[in-house]
Amino acid sequence: MIKYAFRFAIILLGMLQACQQSGNDKSEENDKENIISSGKIPISEIEAGIKAYIDAETSKNDGFFLVNDERGDFKLKLVRVHTEYLSNLGPNKFFACVDLADEKGDVYDVDFFMEGEPGNMSVTETSLHKLNGRPYYTWKQVVDKTWRRVPVEKSTNDLMGIVEGEDAFEFYYQAKLPKITTSAKVWIPLAQSDDYQKVSYTLEKLPGKHRVLDEKEYGNKILLLELSPQDSEHEISIVYEVTRKEKGPYEEKGTDMQKYLEPNLLMPIGGRFSEIANEAIKGKENDNKLVQARALYDYIIDNMRYMKFGEYGTGNSVLACDSKTGNCTEFHSFFISLARSIDIPARFSIGASIPSERNEGGIDGYHCWAEFYAEGKWWPVDISEGNKYTALATYYFGRHPANRIELSQGRDLRVEPGPSTGPINFLAYPLMEVEGEAAYPLTTFSFQRKN
Repeated sequence: MIKYAFRFAIILLGMLQACQQSGNDKSEENDKENIISSGKIPISEIEAGIKAYIDAETSKNDGFFLVNDERGDFKLKLVRVHTEYLSNLGPNKFFACVDLADEKGDVYDVDFFMEGEPGNMSVTETSLHKLNGRPYYTWKQVVDKTWRRVPVEKSTNDLMGIVEGEDAFEFYYQAKLPKITTSAKVWIPLAQSDDYQKVSYTLEKLPGKHRVLDEKEYGNKILLLELSPQDSEHEISIVYEVTRKEKGPYEEKGTDMQKYLEPNLLMPIGGRFSEIANEAIKGKENDNKLVQARALYDYIIDNMRYMKFGEYGTGNSVLACDSKTGNCTEFHSFFISLARSIDIPARFSIGASIPSERNEGGIDGYHCWAEFYAEGKWWPVDISEGNKYTALATYYFGRHPANRIELSQGRDLRVEPGPSTGPINFLAYPLMEVEGEAAYPLTTFSFQRKN
């Protein structure tokens, strides 16, 4: 046990309890505001002080902030300062929680203790509190009223939907066609292997004639079925063998970044999106794109509600902006519109999330997510999950768990032959077209975990 004792003001009681959780739990916001307001030094000055210190140290060390800890030496870059945890501990004594990322993209929550006048603060102690949202220690007040760090022996995320490391499973993609009275076509995504998922599949049941199309803009493979009335109410069945790794920030060569800065049909940029994005990064205009992307991520978590109400599930950024509600498609479409509006490349993917708490059974539909580009890497984010599970908000900024399968990437997908209705908005469920009108077969996903 690390037995450093600090005789803090009683203000720390609430602050340290809050800091054990991720920084977007709205149920605690009023308490945090009361804690902050009791200090004598404005929080903005404490924030400026810690940022100035980190900037100065970063400039001296080839663009990295160095942390020496019992776990090793770390070269880090600023992601954000937790303004909700900045606190006055007493005369010219302060506390700050700061997120910094290493070269691999792991995000560390670092605790800072500072002394001095605003604008001339020195750091008296630095310690690594969390890794990707998982705490190394927690705080406990002992008999003499001092606070001590207590190591966390075991902290896992599996009960909150996350499989870390690697997962392996069979994924069953099944659909039932409606009654067909004339010719029809169906477009279905085919998952592909990449650096993070290895897939093979068996086309078990495919009515009609079929062929595989190449979608060239994003590199998707799409299965086309050409159907006749004799295929009415037949089943489609595809069985995938999947091994997938947890995904963190990664480099990618030869990417055309410009296409990830352009608008899509339902993801416009500029105008109101520029205004919202610039307001969200206010005070961070001169910070790096990683800091700015985190500000957009926090803005959406703080301002949107996960609700399947009204016209949801289309990934329409304008509707998301108006209603501040939606499912994963609205959350990530809104984020992409905001990011692209301030020159942060961002992109969309869709597939399914595999339950972590059981080893077989049904899956509650598709799931989508996003990535943005900053500091030479693509950073995975899952904002709707970060919104639903605020304790994992830090994890989902820069991580996708292993228990998922990606079916397709991108928006406004174009293939030949394609639907007469135009580009495909996104593709997870089968898209069926009958005489120029879209139809949607009844689709179910299920799985069986291996081992």
